[in-house]
Amino acid sequence: MKIYISGEWFDQENAKISVLDHGLLYGDGVFEGLRAYSGVVFRLQEHLDRLWNSAKGLMIDIPLSKEQMAEAVNKTVAMNEISDGYVRLIVTRGVGTLGLDAHLCKNPQVIIIAAHLALYPKELYETGLDIVTAATVRNNNCALSPQIKSLNYLNNIMAKIEGHLAGCAEALMLNSKGEIAECTGDNIFIVKSGVLSTPGTDSCILEGITRNAVLEIAAELGILCRETSLTRQDVYSADECFLTGSGAELIPVVKVDGRTIGTGKPGEVTKRLHERFHQFTRNNGYATKNP
Repeated sequence: MKIYISGEWFDQENAKISVLDHGLLYGDGVFEGLRAYSGVVFRLQEHLDRLWNSAKGLMIDIPLSKEQMAEAVNKTVAMNEISDGYVRLIVTRGVGTLGLDAHLCKNPQVIIIAAHLALYPKELYETGLDIVTAATVRNNNCALSPQIKSLNYLNNIMAKIEGHLAGCAEALMLNSKGEIAECTGDNIFIVKSGVLSTPGTDSCILEGITRNAVLEIAAELGILCRETSLTRQDVYSADECFLTGSGAELIPVVKVDGRTIGTGKPGEVTKRLHERFHQFTRNNGYATKNP
């Protein structure tokens, strides 16, 4: 594996950063998780736009232009001979001191890793996930914007641990108002009476790239969709439920907190959206929208 670090590519065993990098010391940095299909990175421009917005939120100056970053990402994918795989793009504030003073970090570091990824076993896409509501809540807008995809993912990690302790591969996170936000690494959708619903950006979610693609696909297929506040009761009483994310793509959920959703099997709307999403990504549809 060849890993990009600030202008150079290193073998995995030689890919190293300083122990004084604030990304390591304090989770002081931002990242993106991207997917490649047939060697083409899915919606690279949108990921880069979100990365730059996250960096601006943390006042980190990314040392590359978007065009240079896109070139580095594409070259890393090619060097690792990744056809269908995953890309992790990281920007840390850089090397500083043991103190919190960010002004002492002069050179932000850019790291790009391209590898193969199987987030969930194939059979779960056919049978569906069981998930549970975590006690750990989503980041509050009043603290740090959930729209910033930072390296400090501790609330998501703790929620993920809660899910595993309950025997589930994912966990549902609420916001500070007790409303549905998202899962630890994925956005959530429900279907009720043929209408597709997902929490809006005011529900303390990260606005997912795959989420937005699914909303576009739903509109194209004539499926009525809305972004709105949702409660756990909305999820419990839904006809269908599924999650979206770069790693997960689109995966059905059949049980939440021990309650069966709909028939307990992936629903027809979920199947239609999943099939159409695969057509777009595997046949160079949306995937070709790169710089």
